[in-house]
Amino acid sequence: MSRRRKGRDVNGILVIDKPAGLTSNGILQHVKTLYGAAKAGHTGALDPLATGVLPLCFGEATKFSQSMLDSDKAYIATAKLGVTTETGDSEGKVVRETPIPPGLNSAAVEAVLGDFRGPIQQVPSMYSALKHKGRPLYEYAREGIDIERPARPVTIYDLTLLEVRDTEFDIAVTCTKGTYIRSLVEDIGNALGCGAHVTALRRTLAAGFVLEDAIPVARLESMREQGESLDSLLVAPDAALSMFPELILSADRLRSILNGQPVRISDQEFAGPVRLYGEDRFIGLGEGIPDGEQVVITPRRLVKTAD
Repeated sequence: MSRRRKGRDVNGILVIDKPAGLTSNGILQHVKTLYGAAKAGHTGALDPLATGVLPLCFGEATKFSQSMLDSDKAYIATAKLGVTTETGDSEGKVVRETPIPPGLNSAAVEAVLGDFRGPIQQVPSMYSALKHKGRPLYEYAREGIDIERPARPVTIYDLTLLEVRDTEFDIAVTCTKGTYIRSLVEDIGNALGCGAHVTALRRTLAAGFVLEDAIPVARLESMREQGESLDSLLVAPDAALSMFPELILSADRLRSILNGQPVRISDQEFAGPVRLYGEDRFIGLGEGIPDGEQVVITPRRLVKTAD
């Protein structure tokens, strides 16, 4: 006998403005409870220190969480100069203090930032969630074990210096997935000759969503207390897939896709991931594979409501 899932069917994406001091999973579980949802997941963790855009997926939207995780991100970070910590942020133990070079100003910092724009190689922090032999690196770090980490390619699309103060600077960063802002700040600090660590971090972009889209958790709690429905705050799953081209299928092609069968089209624009639609509804995500002058569209992630 099948076991009935606890919770109700909730489908869609909720963009949360994550507060500081809480884990992404802690926020997820709290919001999942507020919704009484049967299934939910987030699209890439933010450190407890960090705030900002955190898309949460419910129900059918969880099928597209990997695509959202793979999207570009943007942040605003505050860095403390002259102090290096174990974790690369203010939550870690101080391991080194170095005098800040005299007269360090915006021009000096800007001169260093040029080396970190574009494609770069970055060594992940030992306090990251990357896994080694099935365990996250931070578990090894807490045991005093250092694991060799190869540098990984990431791309910094934009790195803007916002302000330099006596012992701090602020930067805005737009980057590919897998970029560690803590590591970036540490590397900038080392290039300046004094080290640095992150004291504040706010994510301003994830999966195409910006801060203006994000909802404070306190608003959810207030709505729940007043008996208001939270479902009106959800956005459709395809809202997070706008980076992919849209293909509206004819009735015959729609039938084939829903039956798990590929279809052929002549437009090379649809090579790669593609959003699939019927006449008036989102069907799911497909993949276009070039085959001569045509493209073969194969269904990859279809929503259950497409029947």
